[in-house]
Amino acid sequence: MKRAERAERDALIKEAFDDAKARNGSRRIQVDLAEHGKKPDVKTILNSMERQGLVAKAARKFKVTTDSKHSLQVAPNLLEQDFSATGPNQKWVGDITYLMTSEGWLYLAVIIDLYSRAVIGWSMSNRMTADLVCSALNMALFRRGFPKSVIVHSDRGSQYCSHDYRDLIKKHQLVQSMSRKGNCWDVNACAESFFHSLKVEAIQDEPIMDRETMRQHVFEYIEVDYDKTRRHSALSYLSPENFELKNSA
Repeated sequence: MKRAERAERDALIKEAFDDAKARNGSRRIQVDLAEHGKKPDVKTILNSMERQGLVAKAARKFKVTTDSKHSLQVAPNLLEQDFSATGPNQKWVGDITYLMTSEGWLYLAVIIDLYSRAVIGWSMSNRMTADLVCSALNMALFRRGFPKSVIVHSDRGSQYCSHDYRDLIKKHQLVQSMSRKGNCWDVNACAESFFHSLKVEAIQDEPIMDRETMRQHVFEYIEVDYDKTRRHSALSYLSPENFELKNSA
């Protein structure tokens, strides 16, 4: 390959890498370039990234936040680790993570539609309470048009077993499901994929933030980046929003 051609290709690959805020590896960059009529193979992109010192953001370990030591009523496990869905609003999963700030913890609760991996509801608070998860579920209900009979799956944390949360599910004719005792991972397998992406791509390389700055970062990641533009290998490298649009036609 001529030096000028390689330099031009390197520049295209770096531009795609930078546009994705250093979040995409070679496979996602290949899809980005293909959408603009450029078709280098993955090996070519990988070699170019190595040559230019371009390394996609990598993960750090996280800590499980489930508080299941309580005497509240729990729901049966209706998913049995089947996280597939043939359409939207069949199965939702809810989960909580915590984010370290200079002012202490900030808790984030999300509701994810398993069909497209879209974050359809979310809420943040300084405290991990029932109101936190109820707010996330209320947002999901509003955004999805208040569908009925959706299975809403979570771990056995006290917030999800609370009277307020169970009453909200009953009020809107949803169906509650919970993971088996001692096995929160059958929720986290999907929900933690989002938390992983959030922390790796939007938080971990930033200076420690105060709560308000963290809120702004999370808002931007969910509302601007994740649902609208972040490609998922499980969705044929479409974003959640584009996957739903394509399959609703």
